[in-house]
Amino acid sequence: MGGQACILYGAAEFSRDVDLAVLADERNLTRLRAALQQLRATPVFVPPLSAEVLRRGHACHFRCAARGTEGLRIDIMSSLHGCEPFDRLWTRRRTLQLMGAGRVHVLALADLVRAKKTQRDKDWPMVRRLIEADYDRRPPNPARSQVAFWLREARTPAILVALCRRYPRMAQRLAAGRPAVRAALRGNGERTERALRAEQDSVAASDREYWGPLRAELARWRRNRERTDGRSTT
Repeated sequence: MGGQACILYGAAEFSRDVDLAVLADERNLTRLRAALQQLRATPVFVPPLSAEVLRRGHACHFRCAARGTEGLRIDIMSSLHGCEPFDRLWTRRRTLQLMGAGRVHVLALADLVRAKKTQRDKDWPMVRRLIEADYDRRPPNPARSQVAFWLREARTPAILVALCRRYPRMAQRLAAGRPAVRAALRGNGERTERALRAEQDSVAASDREYWGPLRAELARWRRNRERTDGRSTT
């Protein structure tokens, strides 16, 4: 669901980490713990891995030490801000067959794009590249649903303007919900760019608000662990 998934979709990103979205139930987590044990993966930060923690929206972080994976970090989540519940993500997943790895399940492109819309500036160029890569691979007559996806999510002014010129009726229907499309319908690249920036700022503010209580909870857990560790060494 992270940088490795972006690579598989053709939007190259160097990433030494592996981000996983998992079903947060005890049976599945038992299997996950067994896999982490094989990787000699140890927790990096609080919180501890549990279904309750994952369902609350936290990420659990591990560092691997098994041969061939030394230093590899694995980040695990189940509830992704801006995305639907895991069971729906699973039904839309894309399954790839990779040489030497077998089947790999990847978030659907639309879900990956939503998951990448965060408060971090570094995530937004990747959102842009994901859409550009998908648009560059477009067939001669793309499905209407695909065109609608590009109009809703594209972050490249030139692509939005081109889409609006080719699919004006669809663009007009979607323009009410996206100022960037309204600007692109006028063929104004500068206004489209400003609208995209305002869109990013709004989503980033929402993401900061979402993570605020979770970060406060993490800080409490860290303090509690430090007190416990301090008592255990006195």
